[in-house]
Amino acid sequence: GEVQLSNILEQLLTQDQYDVNVATIPNRRNHVEFAIKFPGNSENLPYIWLPIDAKFPIDKYERLIDAYESFDKAEILTKQKELQAAISTMAGEIKSKYIYPPYTTDFGIMFLPTESLYAEVLRIPGLIMEIQNKYKVMIVGPNNLGAFLTSLQQGFRSLAIERRTDEVWKLLNLVKTEFGKFGDRKIYRQENLSTGKFTDRKICRQKNLSTGKFTDRKICRQENLST
Repeated sequence: GEVQLSNILEQLLTQDQYDVNVATIPNRRNHVEFAIKFPGNSENLPYIWLPIDAKFPIDKYERLIDAYESFDKAEILTKQKELQAAISTMAGEIKSKYIYPPYTTDFGIMFLPTESLYAEVLRIPGLIMEIQNKYKVMIVGPNNLGAFLTSLQQGFRSLAIERRTDEVWKLLNLVKTEFGKFGDRKIYRQENLSTGKFTDRKICRQKNLSTGKFTDRKICRQENLST
C-alpha cells in the first residue's frame, strides 16, 4: 500500500507539496507515512500537515471474500462486521497518532490500496460516515484519492499559495466537501442481503507476495442464496 500511495503522490504533487515519515504532532515519536503540506500562519508554524496513511486489513478482507464464495449469508455478515471493526480501529489510530490541530488539518486520510477493498468498505452501511464523524478520517481508494489530489493541485496552480493562506484553506474545505460525495457512489456491485442476490462483483484476491503487488480479478455472478 505504501508503494502505491507513494506513486500516486509522486504523479500528482510536486516534491515540495508533501513529505514522507512526518511527525505531524510536535514532541511525539509517531511518524505518518505521508503528509501534504499547507502553509502555516506564523514563523512558529510554517506548515500545517494533512496526514495520509495506507492501510490494508488483508486477513479480514480475504476472509470476507471466502465467505462470499461459500454463499453463507450469516458468515458474510460476520466477516463484514470483522472488516468494519478493523477499519474502525485503524481510523482511531490515525486520529490519535497523527491528527492534532493546529499542527495538522482537522481530518486525516486512510488510503486503501485496491478498489475492490474500498468497494467492500463502501458497501457496509454507514461505515464511511461513521469514520468521518467519529474519527475525522476520510477513507479513499486509488481512484478517488487521485481525484482529490488533482483538485488540490489545480487549486494550488491557481493560487499564490505562500501569499494567500486564507484562500488555500477555503480551497481545502471546498475540495473536502466535494470529495465526501465519492462515498455516496455504489461501485462495481449491488448486493441485497434480504434476497441474497449478488450482481456483477469485482473482487481482488491475487497477491504476489514477492512484489507486494495486488491484481484485480473480475468475478461476475448472480446467485440467490435462498435457492
